[in-house]
Amino acid sequence: MENPAIDELLKKTGSVYKLVVLAFRRATELANGATKLVDAPLDAKPSLVALKEIIEGRVSYKKTEEK
Repeated sequence: MENPAIDELLKKTGSVYKLVVLAFRRATELANGATKLVDAPLDAKPSLVALKEIIEGRVSYKKTEEK
C-alpha cells in the first residue's frame, strides 16, 4: 500500500492539526477492531488505512460549537 500524498490529505481537512487528530482517532478505532472502510491488505497498518480513508472521503470531521 502506497503512502498518501500530504497535499491531498490537507485538501480534505484544511489543517495539519485537524489531519493529525482525525487520523489518530480513526487509526485508534481501527486498531481496536473497527471495520475498514476501504480496500486494504489485512496486514496494513491502521495509520495508513486511516489516511487512505480520509483521502477517499470515507472519514471526515464534524465541527462542534464552543461553549
